[in-house]
Amino acid sequence: MPHFTIQISPDGPLLDAYVAVSQARLVALQTAKQPIPPAQKIRAIIDTGASCTCIDPSVLQALNLQPTGNILMNTASSGNMPHPTDVYDVGITIPGATAPPLLFATVPVAKTQLLQQHGFHALIGRDILGTCVFHYNGPLQQITV
Repeated sequence: MPHFTIQISPDGPLLDAYVAVSQARLVALQTAKQPIPPAQKIRAIIDTGASCTCIDPSVLQALNLQPTGNILMNTASSGNMPHPTDVYDVGITIPGATAPPLLFATVPVAKTQLLQQHGFHALIGRDILGTCVFHYNGPLQQITV
């Protein structure tokens, strides 16, 4: 099973990842002999408070993706008033330093503004973390996934 340990930075549990078109979109583009947008290297923060993975619109735009649906999302700043946001299907790869990468061929993600200004392009939520064993070691300031 792939696993990795990252050091928690002063900005939080950040990691590098790659976002690409979903498996179904990849097959459709290949079948139509259309160009495949290159995977986008991003910084992501692990967010156990996020129910779903969220990605900055700039990443989704670079992949030339169209929404596959929408959801109502509550955030810390929205309080009791959820706001609608678009959902996109993407592929996510989280490389492991000494292990095979974690691969997610198709993950529905929510488009979320203002992530990039905080130094990251995505929140890795419980939809992905729920498929992993996750260990937060506070005294050593490390996370093992």
